[in-house]
Amino acid sequence: MKFAKIIFWIAGIWGVLVLTPLYFMFALIGQKDPPPITHPAFYYGFVSVGLAFQFAFFVIARDPVRFRPMMIPSVIEKFGAGASFAVLYLQHRLTPGDLALGCVDVVFGVLFLTAFFKTSN
Repeated sequence: MKFAKIIFWIAGIWGVLVLTPLYFMFALIGQKDPPPITHPAFYYGFVSVGLAFQFAFFVIARDPVRFRPMMIPSVIEKFGAGASFAVLYLQHRLTPGDLALGCVDVVFGVLFLTAFFKTSN
């Protein structure tokens, strides 16, 4: 149970630190990595949903046994993000640096899956 607590706290903190600045980088992303974003609702929607999921990680971290079923969607979220990054990279639509961020999600996905199996009811 301690393993799950630590992993989900770290993942939540990491996610908040990585996602929160995106609220203030909309124009900068278009300048540094053209073309500019053309659908701000999709962009801000992604950031909002991603940030909300980080708070789900905090909830799981507080009581992993009680919230063990929520670990499954957490694994899916992490592997889904990692798979998306991999596909975009293979299509030459993502830089190696951005792919590295996707690898972080895959690592968390593996750790979440491990936490699921180590946390029993």
